[in-house]
Amino acid sequence: MKIAIVCYPTFGGSGVVATELGLELARRGHEIHFITYSQPVRLALLNPNIHYHEVHVPEYPLFHYQPYELALSSKLVDMVKLHKIELLHVHYAIPHAYAGYMAKKMLEDEGIRIPMVTTLHGTDITLVGNHPFYKPAVCFSINKSDVVTSVSESLRDETYRLFDIKKEIVVIPNFIEIDKNRIDENSPCHRSLMATKEEKIITHISNFRKVKRIPDVVKIFNEIQKEIPSKLMMVGDGPEKEVAEKLCEDLGITDKVIFFGNSSEIDKILCYSDLFLLPSETESFGLAALEAMACGVPIISSNSGGLPEVNKDGYSGYLSDVGNVQEMAANAIKILSDDEKLLTFKKNALEASKEFDIMNILPLYENLYRKALEDFA
Repeated sequence: MKIAIVCYPTFGGSGVVATELGLELARRGHEIHFITYSQPVRLALLNPNIHYHEVHVPEYPLFHYQPYELALSSKLVDMVKLHKIELLHVHYAIPHAYAGYMAKKMLEDEGIRIPMVTTLHGTDITLVGNHPFYKPAVCFSINKSDVVTSVSESLRDETYRLFDIKKEIVVIPNFIEIDKNRIDENSPCHRSLMATKEEKIITHISNFRKVKRIPDVVKIFNEIQKEIPSKLMMVGDGPEKEVAEKLCEDLGITDKVIFFGNSSEIDKILCYSDLFLLPSETESFGLAALEAMACGVPIISSNSGGLPEVNKDGYSGYLSDVGNVQEMAANAIKILSDDEKLLTFKKNALEASKEFDIMNILPLYENLYRKALEDFA
């Protein structure tokens, strides 16, 4: 199959999922064309089946805001015609499904019919999409898609609740490459660079937005370190980073917290980790938690959104109500204070992550693509 993938080329979960999906599809012999405004952060162009096409947005004084949707639609039309692309897979309802629909209509005027699969990831529904300014466009884009998927049951249900959706939404969860993320026991893990032998290492990875409840991460860690010698590794960047740094200073734990910023070495960081904190207000899926679990790191998280579909309470970690810092800290201490229990939770986390191995999820997408193509034949 010749497939165009449209996504945000950033560190966010949707971009990572779209990129990893495209890479694995290419390994299976499909011809994949990434179409976006810059090269996705995890995209390696070493496979002859992988192609990247940059969307250029010309700057004109007439436009106060440059019309990316128009440029993307036109680029999609040009690439479909040039490379005989058979199917569009767009990640995010707006602007990508919106632009994809316009490209489909332009192509139809030239006698070219092509199906579009839209994958909903969360922010396009729960935050941006539900804004009154964008809601009609989001609803239109979803209903005009030929196939719609969501990354969790929770997100599917929320989409039906917020919008007047006429389409069936198929749940295909996010995934992880277990073999790629598995820690090589023969490879040295330089844990001593981050902490002493007696200290436990706690990790948080996110884009540091308010929805991640970054102050709760710091407060949970503060309670943990009172009982157990430990260090906190904060990975990522965003508007709440300064808030977290100030809170660490106020609590007197600056020397126990390391801020990494964005990193492309997540697997190495998780190699050091004993526990992962994700107390988010909501998560459409919880990809960061899954990546941690695939490295054998148990999870302390909220029970919001799609997190209960990933983190199995009492098995791969613990779930608590949003904002319940004391319970999250107590559960963390429960795991970390007993080495045998910690080892059990680590093994359980890895085992639970295998359900989401890409080799289990990829065939779901391939079957979806084939059915969409058959319907357009």
